[in-house]
Amino acid sequence: MRRGLRAAISQEADMELVGEGADGAEAIALFRRLRPTVALLDLQMPHVDGLEAIAAIRGEFPTAILIVLTSYPGDARVMRALTLGATSYLLKSATLEEIIKAIRASVAGRHVVASEVAHEIARHAGSDNLTSRETSVLRLAAAGQSNKAIAEALFVSEDTVKSRMRSIMAKLGALDRTHAVMIAVQRGFLDS
Repeated sequence: MRRGLRAAISQEADMELVGEGADGAEAIALFRRLRPTVALLDLQMPHVDGLEAIAAIRGEFPTAILIVLTSYPGDARVMRALTLGATSYLLKSATLEEIIKAIRASVAGRHVVASEVAHEIARHAGSDNLTSRETSVLRLAAAGQSNKAIAEALFVSEDTVKSRMRSIMAKLGALDRTHAVMIAVQRGFLDS
């Protein structure tokens, strides 16, 4: 993917590739040093993920133009990226021409969101988001923990865990814990 992007950008008279990083920490360091007009970031990166990189870069450079280019279309993940300051959100299935157009549009002050991603956001608009406490319960449930083990890990009562699990299942429209985990991964509340 990076090789294709490198080649496509080199063909554009008004664009220049100034740096490439292999992980989120390197992306942050390169942004600090090179101050690019635009940065393309994946969400799944080793050491520091894309969401953390977006938050760090935008924290230091509030006007940074950050485009997410990823494989993950889940509405919760997209909304987190946009809330943290991503300018645009594209999927890796985008053509090189679409990516180049999105770079130009982002520099011009427009937001570009892949149509599949916009569809997911619209589909879940108005639905309740999971709270951080619910996400913590669900993350441990996804790891196979029992309600008792989850309660011990989170320093809450088992009844609190059961209550949060009922709330999670209602918010996600899940039939059971396993279904809730599957939906949460698909929508981007949990990483797969």
